[in-house]
Amino acid sequence: MPIMSLGNQDEKEINLMKYNFLETIMGAIVILVAAVFLIYGVNTVKVDSKQSKNIYAVFENASGLKIGDNVKISGINVGKIIKLELDTESYEAKVLMGLDQKIKLPEDTTARITSSSILGGNHIEIAPGISEILLKDEEIIYDTTSVVSFSDMLGKMIYSTNK
Repeated sequence: MPIMSLGNQDEKEINLMKYNFLETIMGAIVILVAAVFLIYGVNTVKVDSKQSKNIYAVFENASGLKIGDNVKISGINVGKIIKLELDTESYEAKVLMGLDQKIKLPEDTTARITSSSILGGNHIEIAPGISEILLKDEEIIYDTTSVVSFSDMLGKMIYSTNK
């Protein structure tokens, strides 16, 4: 009795089903990995404002800053940027920073936006002052320096003339 072989069309359908199943599994793995990265990213950027002291800083220009960027004192991370908003009266950038509760900042503290690396990214560097009066929760640092744009600096060098 001859063994019946599958027709050419049937073999193609079986192979196609194998590939469809493999593609489905690979797609599910990709979606799962993307979800894990998304959850990890949200959890690492989130700052619990109940556990932190919230201090504002007012900048003329807050280009390059984004929510979740670091706030540093002497190069050490002490907080994160929680919120960026425009002050509609002065048209300056108002940055809300969530700082560690242990950080006590004098009222004459200064803040500046600096580059995190040569590849980009910015953070706020805080220089504590010497005043005996401390900033309270939700108070504002007014003595600030905005980021210096490399393209602005380059343009000034190119178009300045020393004659």
